[in-house]
Amino acid sequence: MLDTVARQGMVLMGCGKMGGAMLSGWLKGGLPPASVWVSDPYPADWLTGAGVHINAEFPDAPAVALIAVKPQMMGDALPAVAALGGGPTLVISVAAGTPIAKFEEVFGPGTPVIRAMPNTPAAIGRGITAIIGNDAVTEDHMAMAEDLLSAVGQVVRLENEGQMDAVTAVSGSGPAYVFHLIETLARAGEAEGLPADLAMALAKATVGGAGDLAEQADEDPGQLRVNVTSPNGTTQAALEVLMDETDGFPALLKRAVKAAADRSKELSRG
Repeated sequence: MLDTVARQGMVLMGCGKMGGAMLSGWLKGGLPPASVWVSDPYPADWLTGAGVHINAEFPDAPAVALIAVKPQMMGDALPAVAALGGGPTLVISVAAGTPIAKFEEVFGPGTPVIRAMPNTPAAIGRGITAIIGNDAVTEDHMAMAEDLLSAVGQVVRLENEGQMDAVTAVSGSGPAYVFHLIETLARAGEAEGLPADLAMALAKATVGGAGDLAEQADEDPGQLRVNVTSPNGTTQAALEVLMDETDGFPALLKRAVKAAADRSKELSRG
């Protein structure tokens, strides 16, 4: 599928952290720089020597137009690519809170549109992206989107667009929850007498290592938790606090994820 992109070209609207991470992944994966047209009002310095087209006139019918601008900039960005609608170009959006219907209004209902929700670990190739397409999207379109987005991590398909709010709340916003866990775990270590830098090093390595283990192990996370919890030991003492159904992790994270999902729904309604 990337051969099609290399042959017909692609347009990247917005090349900030997410767009830049994806572009870097594509170029490292062998996509010819001359096949990419980048539109960005403030292009990063590294783009100048990358060989891509920067703020140049778009090709007539690129294989893909990927929209990676911030939602608040969407009104200014979309008219510039609206002419690509109604043809063979696949439109992929990674903008949070912007539903497929919005793109169908701009590009026309017959335009294939895929909505995608990546997350920030994409910057190091460890992201996960959920995708869903409209009725004009074919299996070939989905495969093309998976090929492109897998440059920055895993890709999963959703059953319907309504699931995107929950995806946003779990994986889209989720890295921030984990970063806050690291912060608070380090501060708790400080409170128990550790130097700040040591507490932070322990917290980062522990969360990062546990995440890698959870992905690679055959056991599910629940079993991994049991494996490290000795009866009446230190871990059990901590888990009795964290797993409290009233004010522990279960109740807290359920409220947090619901708050994020509710906000995602509000943004989608405009």
